[in-house]
This record gives sequence, C-alpha cells and structure tokens, in this order.
Amino acid sequence: MAPPPEDESGAGGGRCCGGGARWVLLGLALGQFVSLLITSTGFASSELARRGINAPTSQSLLNYVLLAVVYGGVLLYRRQPLRIKWYYYLILGIIDVEANYIVVKSYQYTSLTSVMLLDCWSIPCVIVLTWVFLKTKYGLRKFLGVGVCVAGLILVVFSDVHASDRAKGPNPLKGDLLVIFGSMLYACSNVTEEFVVKKSNRVELMAMLGLFGAIVSAIQISILERKELHSITWNAGAVLPFLGYAVAMFLFYSTVPTVLKICGATMLNLSLLTSDMWAVLIRIFAYHEKVDWIYFVAFACTAAGIIIYSYKGSMEVEETAQVTGASDEKGKEGDEEAGAHNPV
Repeated sequence: MAPPPEDESGAGGGRCCGGGARWVLLGLALGQFVSLLITSTGFASSELARRGINAPTSQSLLNYVLLAVVYGGVLLYRRQPLRIKWYYYLILGIIDVEANYIVVKSYQYTSLTSVMLLDCWSIPCVIVLTWVFLKTKYGLRKFLGVGVCVAGLILVVFSDVHASDRAKGPNPLKGDLLVIFGSMLYACSNVTEEFVVKKSNRVELMAMLGLFGAIVSAIQISILERKELHSITWNAGAVLPFLGYAVAMFLFYSTVPTVLKICGATMLNLSLLTSDMWAVLIRIFAYHEKVDWIYFVAFACTAAGIIIYSYKGSMEVEETAQVTGASDEKGKEGDEEAGAHNPV
C-alpha cells in the first residue's frame, strides 16, 4: 500500500512524528496513559492468578461486550455502512482474543515482572510488519530511539538479576514462551488496527472488534472455561480484579486508536515499555518489595528513547503509512455525512 500524502507540515508520518511540540506532548501523554492501563491489567491478572483463578478468556469477555455496546450504539446511531468488510474484523477479533488469552494465561506460569519484560518482543515484530505491509520507512533516529528504549529494559533485567528478588512462577520457561508468542500476536493486532484506523474510523473499529471479540470469546469460554467458572468462589477478591481488568482494558482499547492515529504502532509499543517501570511502583506499594536503584535509571533511559523516537526535525522527510492529515479530512467528511462527530 502506498504511503499517504504529506500533511501541511510536509511530514509523511503521524502527527506526533511530524515534529510539532503539541502533538509530541499529546502522543507522549497518551502513551503513558495506556502504559498505566496495561500495567493495571497486568496487576489484575496477577492477582487472579495468585488466587488460583485461571479464566483468561472470561477476563476479556466483558471488555469486548463494553466495546460492542458503547461503540456499536454510536455506529447504529450514525447509520453509516461499514467501510471495511466484516470478515477482516472477524480475523482481527480472533487474533486479538487469542493474544489476550495467551498473555493472560502466562501469568499462571511466570511472574508479573517477566511478562512485563518479555512483551517488548512486540517492538521488532511491529517494525518488521509495518515495514513490509504498511511500507513504513524508519530513519537512523528512529532506530536510535528504539535502541535506547531497549537498553532501558536491559537495565531492568540486570537489576532483577542483581537484586535476586524476582518472583518466579511454577513454570517460568512455559510462561515466557507464551508471552513471546502473545507479543507477536499483539504486534499483528496493532499493525492491523493502524491500517484499519487509516482506512475507516475509530468508532467502526472499536464496535466491530468488540462484536467479533465477544463472539469469539463466548465460543472459547463454552469450550475451555466452563468448569473453571463454576469452580470460582465469587467473592469481592475475585470480582474486583475481574471488573478492574475489564474497565482498564476498555479504556486501553478506546485510547489505542488515538495513539495509533497520532504516532503509529511502533510508538505505541515503545510507550508501553514504561509499563515495566510502572510495575515497579506496584511491587513497592502493593507487594512491599524492594527494588534496585537501577530501575529508576532504566525508567529515565526508556523515557529518553521514546522522546528521541517521537521527535522529528523540520528538515527531515519521512514517508510512513500512519494516519496523517489526509486521513483526518477523510474522517471528518465521514462524520459530517453521518451527522455526528467522532466521539473518541
């Protein structure tokens, strides 16, 4: 697919990558917001695993139902036809459900820290996928930013080894492999969503992803998790993590298309790297664990890498397949035809 036309600033990339300070700050702020949300989902999944509750698909079902009800209602109110065939959304729904299932399942075998560290594998996957399918071109500064971010994660790994306080699960190798595979599926999902946001709009994407995600989840629950759900004692300790996970995921899914629109899939995954650092705060305040000072150096290193990646000089020209001003105008025209502005 050919890259979109350049916007008024002369940049072919997303607005955050266009060099404007306002869009850079907005992209960074939203990136940290979704990072906090993904940390919250990790905390909820870890709590459920600690209580012996193993129902990963059931955790995600409520999120998909909320997406289908909220955004589906807006889509029906607008009465506009789908811009992308429904079976593409079905494929996206299957990929997304299985990615959530595999990553949440990994909490049964390995630690919260391991999951947060290993999910960075989605970054090289996203870079390869956007380069191959979306024709995104990455300059030296982009790779430098990615390298600095990954260096921050390496510091976290060294800190865990040095402190020797990293909690282990019953089968860390199995859990780690699940995280790596789930990260690859997340990369496919993120890149597909970036493409869909460009071709369609965020309301349609969230509504159809919620609809097919709920259908796929319900089928999978009926096959894999019926006995597990019957065996759960539904007290406050079980219900609250379920609800917290669903609300955090709903907010995460609602915000991700905006980050993709502004900065693209790679910037999104780089921002999610700081979830490793936010997890440190959970370890300190919720689990009363001691952390090494290297964590704070790693946080600063990762933040610097994100800023390096997101900044673009006025003399640089980069062609990307991210959503640009041209797609903004297209989206506005669609909203005017529907008689309502995009609420997301």
